[in-house]
Amino acid sequence: MILGAHEGIAGGVSRAFERAEQDTAQAIQIFVRNPRGWASKPIEDEEIERFRAEAKRTGMTSAAHSIYLANHASGNPELRERSWGALEDELGRCEQLGIPFLVFHPGSNEDVDQGLKLVAEGMERALDGVKGKARLLVEITAGQGNSLGWRFEHVAAIRAAIPGAARRRVGVCFDTCHAFAAGYDLGSEAGYESTFHAFDQVIGLEHLSAFHLNDCKKPLGCRVDRHEHIGEGALGREPFRLLVNDPRFATLPGFLETEMRFRENLDLLRSLRR
Repeated sequence: MILGAHEGIAGGVSRAFERAEQDTAQAIQIFVRNPRGWASKPIEDEEIERFRAEAKRTGMTSAAHSIYLANHASGNPELRERSWGALEDELGRCEQLGIPFLVFHPGSNEDVDQGLKLVAEGMERALDGVKGKARLLVEITAGQGNSLGWRFEHVAAIRAAIPGAARRRVGVCFDTCHAFAAGYDLGSEAGYESTFHAFDQVIGLEHLSAFHLNDCKKPLGCRVDRHEHIGEGALGREPFRLLVNDPRFATLPGFLETEMRFRENLDLLRSLRR
């Protein structure tokens, strides 16, 4: 696994690479716009050039994470339209910067079937609006409230609802904390194997494109999204030892989202390698 971290973009998106180098990360995840607001300025051409130059210099793979405000499954038309517009805008920014993946949370809706349909519709609109190579990655969620995406079946249904040509640009991001909180037992070798067998049967491992590497503050099946530093939560070290040694995921990026202490967490992950 290619070990990375979600780095800050203060001073410009290109600054994330030097922060990653300081943290000893080999891959970066960033926001490509203000993550806590709807309004955002376009990225200047000079900054796009700097980002691409830094990506070439470091050889780091990259991903973007979508804004927190979005709810692509919302029953509120105004919020849904804003969310879909933001997704298309962010995917366009990824295309500009040469970022291959945009990771996003599907959103929430009391009506699961209707919500999944709406998510797929918003994704299709973004993919139709932004031609190119940048792909959308549906993130496995913890399942808080009426959140969608906490069952593998949800993710499979979203993919299935997108027409064939666009579907080729849709993958999955597996968040270890979220999956554990959703009830997928990664805490033992047997549970780990069972989880990824289920993922393969329902979604297909070929669609797994990235990981979020987070321990979980809460117990298995809590459906609460609370990240913890590696080895300090309910997951412990075992699932991460299995992940970093799993040949199936050797070429995939795994991003820490543990806030601060990235270098320490990366050192621990590397120490688990055989």
